[in-house]
Amino acid sequence: MTMKKFDLAKQMALKIEGKRKGAGAPDRFAQGAAVALDKREQRKRDAAAGLVPFACKLPADLVARINAQGADHEGGVNALLVDLLEKGLG
Repeated sequence: MTMKKFDLAKQMALKIEGKRKGAGAPDRFAQGAAVALDKREQRKRDAAAGLVPFACKLPADLVARINAQGADHEGGVNALLVDLLEKGLG
């Protein structure tokens, strides 16, 4: 079955739109304007600092509270959690 000219143009437009949405904002306008590290380099820096990834499941309302307080905390969410865990564990 052959496609009509309109259908071909529509498919091309959808393809272009998908590429545009997937590309994201250019670095000069987005968060990438600052120096961004790739994941491997970030893992090396974290390991050198003695940081270890630790995943756990928390209730959604608790996560929302942590994120809200982490935005105001000087070190961000990670530093807030370190402070809270050190206080809690004594």
